[in-house]
Formats: sequence, C-alpha cells, structure tokens
Amino acid sequence: MSRFFSILPIAVLGLLTAVGVAHAQDSTVQGVRIGLVYDPGSRPGVIVLPVDGAGGDSIRAILQRDFDYGDRINVVGAEGTGFPLAPTTGEESNYPVYAALGAVALVQATVTGGGSGLHVAVHDVARQSIARVRDFPMRGTPDGGDWRLGVHTVADEIELWITGVRGVSATRVLYISGGRVWVVDSDGFGPRPVSAAGTTMSPAWHPDGTHLAYAQFVGSGWSIMVEELSGGARPLPAPRGLNATPTFSPDGNVIVWAHGGESGTDLFATTVFTNGPARRITVGRGSDNTSPTFSPDGRRVAFTSGRSGHPEVYISDADGTNAELLTPYKFGDQSYRSDPDWSPDGRTVAFQAQLAGRFQVMTIGLRDRSIRQHTNEGSNEQPSWAPDSRHVVFTSTRSGTRQLWVLDTETGRTRQLTHSGGVRMASWSPYLGGR
Repeated sequence: MSRFFSILPIAVLGLLTAVGVAHAQDSTVQGVRIGLVYDPGSRPGVIVLPVDGAGGDSIRAILQRDFDYGDRINVVGAEGTGFPLAPTTGEESNYPVYAALGAVALVQATVTGGGSGLHVAVHDVARQSIARVRDFPMRGTPDGGDWRLGVHTVADEIELWITGVRGVSATRVLYISGGRVWVVDSDGFGPRPVSAAGTTMSPAWHPDGTHLAYAQFVGSGWSIMVEELSGGARPLPAPRGLNATPTFSPDGNVIVWAHGGESGTDLFATTVFTNGPARRITVGRGSDNTSPTFSPDGRRVAFTSGRSGHPEVYISDADGTNAELLTPYKFGDQSYRSDPDWSPDGRTVAFQAQLAGRFQVMTIGLRDRSIRQHTNEGSNEQPSWAPDSRHVVFTSTRSGTRQLWVLDTETGRTRQLTHSGGVRMASWSPYLGGR
C-alpha cells in the first residue's frame, strides 16, 4: 500500500506556500501427487532444461531467474558436457546423473503452436518419471509484456507444484518517479509510466489488478484518482484540500484515504465505482492519521497516527472504532513508526521506523507483537508486501540514490529492482497470472 505520512510536511510546504515453505513430499495439486522428496526447510534443486522452439533461450532464462528470485528453489546449472540434456527411460535411464547433480526435479518445456503455447513437463528425479504435465497458452510476441507475463505465470505454477507455494513472478510494482506513476515487472523488466505527467504520489493497486489509485495535485489541492490500466482516470468525490495515501478494501468496493485540513488529517472512505459520499472514519482531534492498510478479511485497518504526540502504527475496526496502539512506545527513543502494510496472510504488518536518524524496514507479528528489523544499510522506507507474504519491496538509498529493492524477509536476501534513481512509494500488485 502506498502512503505519505513521512513526507506530509514537505508536500504541504512545497505545494501550498514500497507462509514458510511447505514440505513438498506428498503435496497434492489439482488431484495430482507431485511426490518430490527433499529436506523440510531446504531449497530443492531444480534443473531447467534447454527449451525447444522460438524464444526458447529467453523462456529458459526467465524461468531460471524467477525460481532464483522466489527464494524457494535452488536452480542447478545444467550446462556443459558429460551428461544428456533430456532424460531417458528404460534400462539406459540417465536420471541418476541428475540426482548426482543435486536435482530433485527437472523442468522440460517446449514451445508449441508456432509460439502460441508452452508444453511443460516436470520430472521427478527420484522416481525417474514425469510427475506433472500441462499446456499453457502464450500471448503476444517473444519478450513483449504479455508474453513475459505468460512465462512468469508458468514459473509461478511450477513453483507451486514443486514447493506447495505459488511464486510471485507474475506480479508488478507501482512506484513514483518524476511526478508520475510507473509500473515495472517483478523482475525489473519494462518500467513504463501509467499516469499522465503531473505531480502524483502514493499509488495503490485494486485487488483485481486492473485499476490503481493515487493522489494527484490538481489546481489548488490534491485529488484521489482512480485509473483503469487500459486508460482513463477520474477523481473521487473527496473533500477539497490535501488527499493522499489511498488504499482499496480486499473486496475492491471501498477506498480509504487520508484527508488533511486545518484541524489535522483523518481517514475517509467512499465506494470506488458508485461515487458514494465520503465519510469520515477517524477522529484525530488535530493529529495526523494517514497511510491506511486493510487486513485481508477487510474487518480491520492499520494506519499511522500522531495522536500520542509522535507517529505510531495503530489498528482499528474498519469503521474507525476500537483503535489500539500496535507499535510499542519506548520513552526517550526516536519514536517515529509509520507507513504500515498488512501482509496478505494476515499475520504480520510491515512498517518503517526511525533508528539513529534513518528509517529502516521493520515487521511486527500480530500474534505475539514481536518486532524484527530487516534493514540497516542506508535509509529504507515504505515497505509493500508481495502476495506470498514473504517478500517486500521498499525504497532504499543504499546504492547512493533512491531505488526500489526487494527483500526476502526469511533469509534477508535483497535485490535491486529499479535503476533509474529518484523512485519511491512502491506498491506490489496482486497475482496477475492468467490475465
């Protein structure tokens, strides 16, 4: 979810003066037992064989990179000589060669229909047999956006077969750069603007992945815009003034955002597509209440509030009642915690906290209220969860400029997503596979 609490003063002054791995043994997907056997908690070794057909080299490279970025599979190199590139059966079976390389599965793909499809077979090395076969449709031309999304969809499905958890390669990330909203694939491919030129901030995805919302400076104030990705943006009926940090409810029917005036900033809500009246859902009494994020069931909202005299993360019912402090206050420390994002599995809230003068990405478990710090290099802000509730995208200065980075919260591994500089306010999409 996107938000703006930490930059609110700058915006106002300047304009008004971003499940653990399941054991795959006996896992069942659509009634088919994959049957792969590997140690729980480990990353199973997988070899992606060369892909026959047009664009085969690109398909193989994307599948390998997607498995690597997913952090659940160990991609085993299968280059060079000394062993066959495709498995055989019978007395001359070469499956033991792949077992010796540390592979528990082989991915064998073939382009079909002149490029309109991809035939995929996953081999169980231990059982020396094919465990799963499926044909996937492919759209567009090789290396185009739709085509690549199709390959990412294949990778996510294979990851589900092998590990029991769907991958998040068939997703995209919104962010702000140069005053516009941009979108980029989860592997960093194809950054492109999706909003008109102007001054925008705090983009957010609709749950169906076809719309987005963001704040845009129009005339003498900020408006909340709802835009269909295929084109066309419209403002919501919001009160005049400062409006920012929109977020959609899980069912996609309601949008909540922060509206600021002379008496502070509060959360407001309205229906997304029926132009219902805006209704106030927090009473900050002069404090700033911003950056809402819904629980997956839509019953509760986490948000940033300054009601205690400094920014902290609170949780309330979706109508604003029964508010309670989520992040603990420590007397005398730099108490500045903001920009929450509720994980899709409902177990964790990610947020940013100021430590030694810099923001760092933190998470808090909702069951035991335990806090973990995930970053320490540079300033790291505005975390946004991937659909797998394991990876987050965030803004970081660790490379010298503001870039988006992706973090695996289980291992601490990070990778750089953008390379253009001056980016911020990331929002990770829902799963887009099959679109």
